[in-house]
Amino acid sequence: MCLPIDQLVQRIHASPGRIALALAGGGSRAIAMLLEVPGASRTLIEAVVPYSERSLADYLGGPPDHACSAPTARSMAMAAMFRARQGEEPDTPTAGVSCTAGLASDRPKRGPHRAHVAIQTAELTATRSVEFEKGRRSRAEEEQVVARLVLNAVAEACGLDAQVGLDLFEGERVEQSRTVAPPAWQDLLLGRCDAVRHGGTVDEPDTSEEPDTSEGSGRVIFSGAFNPVHDGHRRMIRLAGEIIGRPVELELPILNADKPPLDYHELRRRLDQFDPAQVVWLTRSATFVEKSRLFPGTTFVVGADTLARIAEPRFYGGQPTARDTALAEFARRGCRFLVFGRDTGAGFHGRADLDLPDRLISLCRDVPASQFRADISSTELRRQGKW
Repeated sequence: MCLPIDQLVQRIHASPGRIALALAGGGSRAIAMLLEVPGASRTLIEAVVPYSERSLADYLGGPPDHACSAPTARSMAMAAMFRARQGEEPDTPTAGVSCTAGLASDRPKRGPHRAHVAIQTAELTATRSVEFEKGRRSRAEEEQVVARLVLNAVAEACGLDAQVGLDLFEGERVEQSRTVAPPAWQDLLLGRCDAVRHGGTVDEPDTSEEPDTSEGSGRVIFSGAFNPVHDGHRRMIRLAGEIIGRPVELELPILNADKPPLDYHELRRRLDQFDPAQVVWLTRSATFVEKSRLFPGTTFVVGADTLARIAEPRFYGGQPTARDTALAEFARRGCRFLVFGRDTGAGFHGRADLDLPDRLISLCRDVPASQFRADISSTELRRQGKW
């Protein structure tokens, strides 16, 4: 159902939905559209415009691979949703709506004129993307279309099936994607559980089964972003299983110390890389201290670059004493590290090449370069457009 802008906004304000907006590069007129109709305070929690590269990186907790992309829009929407939930009652329907765009400018733009709009709620991740025909519209006209796209996303986030027209040219179309999360994923994102088991069985791929937290569980766990999985990861999984003599389980944390939580689309995308028989734990454990509490008695499979970060005080509030306390907790919980060398960008480095506290070294077992060396990285694969 298509409505005039003011009528759609009236319906938005009459709904119970509460929205946080994050807009970069375009779509800012949507803020005025919402504010010009009485009742905006019932809908809008905040609207932020992280326009510069530094501002966007601060908002996301780290720089995105590409500022104007669907994954960045989803990350912005996730960050916005978490901001929307702050101070709201748990049962209040909240959502983050975002836009990142590259539109007509005062200088020629080599790439396409495009916009990506995302919605994040407790139940779903949705993305809408459009590419404009270059030269057919002024900047103001492109902004008007993007603002309407954002307004339609706000309406959907508020549970409405109405929208405003976009006035697209023939050949222009909105590409859409939607990922509705299973209940276990929703519980994980909202903090109602700490771990979700995926895989290992075909019939129950996503369950909120809690891992065995008894001491000496003997697990072997490879934690990573797997963005994407590459041959180096696969070889590490195979070798770790052979060295320890146990099957390797994977852990994909949805929370990250430097980035917004993973959205549902990204979770599904990364899990689809694995064989259904592979056990993958989705967790809220952003740090290895948290992982040791969730998985005591575990041997964690890590690259030398990850081991170096475990030793960095910045992940412990900048306090070396807090780091040392955490390392003592690793030992007390019976956790160990199986360390693989990695190409850090400045050459191939193993554990022996790192300046590490003695306490951490005592918890490590090295895999020699003669057994494993891989000069491939997920970051490089993304840069090459292979993921």
